[in-house]
Amino acid sequence: MDKEFLDRVAAVGRQAALAAGAVLRQNYYKPHQITYKGAIDPVTETDLQSQEMITALIRQAFPDHGLLAEEESLRAEATGGHGGPPHQSLSPYRWIIDPLDGTVNFAHGFPAFCVSIALEMEGALHCGVIYDPLRDELFEARKGGGAFLNGQPIRVSKTERLDRALLTTGFPYDIRERLPETLARLGRLLGVAQGVRRAGSAALDMCYVACGRFDGFWEENLKPWDTAAGLLIITEAGGKITTFSGGDYDINAPNIVASNKNLHDKMLSLLNEKS
Repeated sequence: MDKEFLDRVAAVGRQAALAAGAVLRQNYYKPHQITYKGAIDPVTETDLQSQEMITALIRQAFPDHGLLAEEESLRAEATGGHGGPPHQSLSPYRWIIDPLDGTVNFAHGFPAFCVSIALEMEGALHCGVIYDPLRDELFEARKGGGAFLNGQPIRVSKTERLDRALLTTGFPYDIRERLPETLARLGRLLGVAQGVRRAGSAALDMCYVACGRFDGFWEENLKPWDTAAGLLIITEAGGKITTFSGGDYDINAPNIVASNKNLHDKMLSLLNEKS
């Protein structure tokens, strides 16, 4: 892919993430209008405002590119009102957008949420950006170009022992339908790791693995917009990502395990252990 084009993509992704992040930061302390896509899956007016900001900036720069954005209410608009999914485009390029990852946190005033934007071409991720507006932390990566936090290179940790590892996980919105197996996996990792955290933003969890704050991460039933940018950022930071079975991970996979590589096999063994 042409460097000049990639430079432009990265600049637009960064601009969109920062602009959307400003919307999240501005609205954080205001009352929220909350609706629900599922029993415990909320949407706020800020999700929609953030998405409108991102999609407008991308369309202005790349009007022929496809879009895959989280909030259903904007999907028809993203295809010009034709009702199909936004990624149906003649262009080989597709932007994958989560305008507010960590909506439950945001709605409750818990300060762990972010904007996540990635560019995919024919199934390969080429640019990813994740922005935490409260901490003003901008994580970025390009395919083959490394991963960065506020312009400084980042790498995964070197931790080799699970009993010295800080792990992170998340629970799916359909947790009530899969509670026993989800808690069993959590219990097995809790029993071995130095600690396990559950902050409520998969995209931020992945960034924290990439920069060494966490040593490993696992979750199930995530969507492409949850993991696209984080997948590239972790990979470019030297980490490893697979499914629970150890197979190759892609953004449509049913589950994800990410690590600093050193702990990966140990995590997989525990996640797949039969109770």
